[in-house]
Amino acid sequence: MLRSLIILCTVFSVFFQAQTVKIKRGIVHLEGIPVAKISNKGSLYTVMDLKETPIYTMEFEDKSIVDSVRDSYIKIRRIYNQDKTLEMDYISPSAFSGEEKSAAYTSVKSLKIIDERGINIKNLDELFKNSPKRKLDTKTKEAYTTRTKIDKLNITVNNVGEILSNGKPVGYFTNLPVSFGADDTVTDKTFVDIEIYDANSKYIGKYITTTKQLKSAGGKTFTLYREMSGRASILKFPTYKAIAERMAIMDPSFIKIQEKVIVGEVTKDGVQK
Repeated sequence: MLRSLIILCTVFSVFFQAQTVKIKRGIVHLEGIPVAKISNKGSLYTVMDLKETPIYTMEFEDKSIVDSVRDSYIKIRRIYNQDKTLEMDYISPSAFSGEEKSAAYTSVKSLKIIDERGINIKNLDELFKNSPKRKLDTKTKEAYTTRTKIDKLNITVNNVGEILSNGKPVGYFTNLPVSFGADDTVTDKTFVDIEIYDANSKYIGKYITTTKQLKSAGGKTFTLYREMSGRASILKFPTYKAIAERMAIMDPSFIKIQEKVIVGEVTKDGVQK
């Protein structure tokens, strides 16, 4: 009896994993049986039961972290209990699947919140109770670490080529192309490299326009926008801001994080001024 039960459970599990997920006119089908409905406004998808009662939403996010690294994930919210939003990975049946099919496929195959009976509220609530952590690859983790460092530096480039960190001048560009000022991206290919100096006119490095490569004074190199990552296309040319940010990461001595200075009360000989 126990052996028969184990075999039955195994067969059911294999059958469930092999179920075909299809969407026809906004209706999710499992093995040809309608189990849920789905509609969208842009990248925000609302999943409903067959009576068109909204149960949860799934929003697709795709953002640039740093350089050519992008992060694609979903945000899930329950309609009937909006106290929490989950950020999770999603799966697609193929590299060419659209968001609608990915939403249904993730709900069925990965999260198990849609099954042959419809939307499984118990599994949905359990998902919010014990939400799994995202599985970021090493490249994405490193990109987020770099992004955190860059955000603290708060780098900007003004219209004369000065580099500022939190509003304070920390360096400047030289050999700027004629397009500088009219365009914030480096689109010109010149035989003269764009050079970067700190506020004390110490040479920090250069950007080679013909190869989109940064080279620090210490010999480190980095190629901007060398590859694609995620679903969206990447920028073809880097901005001056991106060049300064990456150089600050390559050479930590270039820009120090500017902490806020709080000026207290001035006293002299115990007397407040």
